[in-house]
This record gives sequence, structure tokens and C-alpha cells, in this order.
Amino acid sequence: MRRAAAGAWTAFALAGAATATARADEMAGQQLVPYVVIGDAIPEPLAGRRGDAALGEALIGERHRSLCILCHALPAGATPLQGTLAPSLKGVGGRLGEGQIRLRIVDMKRLNPASIMPAYHSRRAGARTAPAWQGRPVLGAAEIEHLVAYLVTLKE
Repeated sequence: MRRAAAGAWTAFALAGAATATARADEMAGQQLVPYVVIGDAIPEPLAGRRGDAALGEALIGERHRSLCILCHALPAGATPLQGTLAPSLKGVGGRLGEGQIRLRIVDMKRLNPASIMPAYHSRRAGARTAPAWQGRPVLGAAEIEHLVAYLVTLKE
């Protein structure tokens, strides 16, 4: 049984690495947009445009793109096999403001250097940054804004 589980985990890890490499190659030309951090927030939308909550809701459930549900749970179990490594996203829009959510997605390590959450719109490298992602943003400005637009709707 252990051998089968180990084999399944290895296959999962290899598939994830291949997906990360493909996505990193796709994002190679992605430009980071400048932003201003005030306190614990990025008050203005990246690139000056707000996102679409429906696109954010779809993106948050994409395991190989946004990666959010690998660690977080969504309200009402919207997607199967959600993570438990990080806080649930249920009610996050009631706990945090738009700018606070934006900074946490852009670069949570700025608030908590020990966080396991990736810096999604940063070129920050670290011990937990896969080689395929080093020097590249995981998500573009529009994708960040779609996630923010969705997450602010999640109120208790």
C-alpha cells in the first residue's frame, strides 16, 4: 500500500512539475507592473484596472494555474479536493479589504517572510520557489485583479 501511495505521489509531483514548467514558459514574457504598498495593502488595482469576479472564480479553482485550492478551502466546498494548509477563504472579503487581499496575492512574503504562499506577482526567488518559476511572475496583473474581484465577494 505504501509503495502504491508513494508511486501516486511521485506521479502527481512529476505532473505538477511539468505543468509548472509549461506555465512558466508561457509566462516568460509576462511583465510585472509597478505598485505601491501602503501599510498592509496595495490600494490601487494593478495596471489601473479592476478584475472580473466571474473570471476570478473560475481561475481560483484551476489547480495548475492559480494553485489557490491546493492550500486553501473555498466556501461551501465549491471545488473537490481543497487544501487545508492555509486559512479557508470563506468570508475573506469580510475580514480583509480589497487592497489587503491584493497584497497577499501579489507578495504575501512581504507581510510574512515564512509564508508558504507563493509571491504571485513578483520575481522573488526563495527556497520554496520551483526552478521553473524563479525570476518569473506566476500570475499577470489582470489575473491578480480577477482573483481580488472574486475574493472581495466572499463575505460571511
